Amino acid sequence: MPGNGLWRTKSIEQSIADTDEPGTKLRRNLSAWDLTVFGVAVVIGAGIFTLTARTAGDYAGPSVSLSFVFAAIACALAALCYAEFASTVPVAGSAYTFSYATFGEFMAWIIGWDLILELAVGAAAVSKGWSAYLETVLSYIFGKGTKTTFEIGGVPVDWGALIVVLVLATLLALGTKLSSRFSMVITGIKVAVVLFVIVLGIFYIKGSNYSPFIPEAQSGAESSATGVDQSLFSVFAGSSSSSFGVFGLLAAASLVFFAFIGFDIVATTAEETRNPQKAVPRGIFGSLAIVTVLYVAVSLVVVGMVNYKELATSAGDGGKKTLASAFAANGVDWAANIISVGALAGLTTVVMVLMLGQIRIIFAMSRDGLMPRSLAKTGANGTPKRATIVVGGLVAVAATFFPADKLEEMVNVGTLFAFILVSAGVMVLRKTRPDLPRAFRVPWVPVIPILAILACLWLMLNLTVLTWLRFIAWMVLGVLIYFVYSRRHSLLGKQKKDEVPTSVSD
Repeated sequence: MPGNGLWRTKSIEQSIADTDEPGTKLRRNLSAWDLTVFGVAVVIGAGIFTLTARTAGDYAGPSVSLSFVFAAIACALAALCYAEFASTVPVAGSAYTFSYATFGEFMAWIIGWDLILELAVGAAAVSKGWSAYLETVLSYIFGKGTKTTFEIGGVPVDWGALIVVLVLATLLALGTKLSSRFSMVITGIKVAVVLFVIVLGIFYIKGSNYSPFIPEAQSGAESSATGVDQSLFSVFAGSSSSSFGVFGLLAAASLVFFAFIGFDIVATTAEETRNPQKAVPRGIFGSLAIVTVLYVAVSLVVVGMVNYKELATSAGDGGKKTLASAFAANGVDWAANIISVGALAGLTTVVMVLMLGQIRIIFAMSRDGLMPRSLAKTGANGTPKRATIVVGGLVAVAATFFPADKLEEMVNVGTLFAFILVSAGVMVLRKTRPDLPRAFRVPWVPVIPILAILACLWLMLNLTVLTWLRFIAWMVLGVLIYFVYSRRHSLLGKQKKDEVPTSVSD
């Protein structure tokens, strides 16, 4: 039953009815294949091209492949819950919309604010990575010394990141279907490059590089992962660091989780999908299955090609170890060049789909009045252009003028928190609305949702103390904005104030 104040809920029926509201209506023209492409497009990117090598060198060694498996299991459990919600409530907003229907307005705002952290920070960080690879590719063409950054009055300006954000924001404003077609072409290129890495890399594998599979844990004096930079769990357990050993393996699983972020964005496009009850679950599971196989295969190949110690970011390269590094170490520079081009293509679609998800979250929150309603207006082509301009501008500023290193964990903590709420929401909605038609149902409820929650909590505990402190600060800011603006402008709140009491005293 809808509550009052902070816990007032928006009914499923009202959420679905709002999708037909004139002026804020999205066009339904996406298929299950389009959603799978979006999922693969955003997931295969920074994680596989940069995070794999660096995580092996700094945290897990050859066991990084197990880290990917652990992260994939947590994602699969959460994906089951996302699929049920998305097939039951095919509305833009993903976890935000789901939370509004189950936990109430305040928690919906919190998760929406949390998703802004995940998607906006992720898009800015990956844009910086795209610019770095652009610099590498341009150096092949114009020679070494070509830069994608310059300074104005001592302020660094990353023109490479600025260009990619502006171009992709324009594509998104022109239409989601066009964006899907662009993603399909680029995704085909980068999947081909990933397969190239696997096939060619097999010929350079040395069995000795897999031993020890789980390297011995480093002491605090040897490790850079100490103090606020070590995992919260290792602090609780009394360890002085979280580099290698069991703690390193677990910390790596929490870090490579960044590589899987994206399949949940499929759920944000449910409102623009034909037959979302079937297409959304297929898009979620299809993209997750494809990328898991590719990630595990790539990680096994990379750590087999070179000793994990050569992939450490402390090895004098400024923290820029990538897949290309493994081939360069084996003297296959031409392959390293191909990988750099593939990475450039791969990161392009990652930025675009992260921005797409961010735009749809803001669109949904604005339609409910928790953000300015003008951002929910859609144009003739059925896309929220104003929200697209705002998101594009914010990401462009962040990517152009601010450093984006070490942001992966900030993105991870936000995503894991969203996964926990969605998993819990499935159990709540089963109790409160057992009558709702569900095209996809999570098996073994409540076992699967509980396992998903525990898996995500476990990964969150293995994120660094500093990440937790930053996350708490961001959430505090979100709470202040809710009470200052969002609660007063909530459409649901205004509707409840206008309701006529059912009984009046004489």
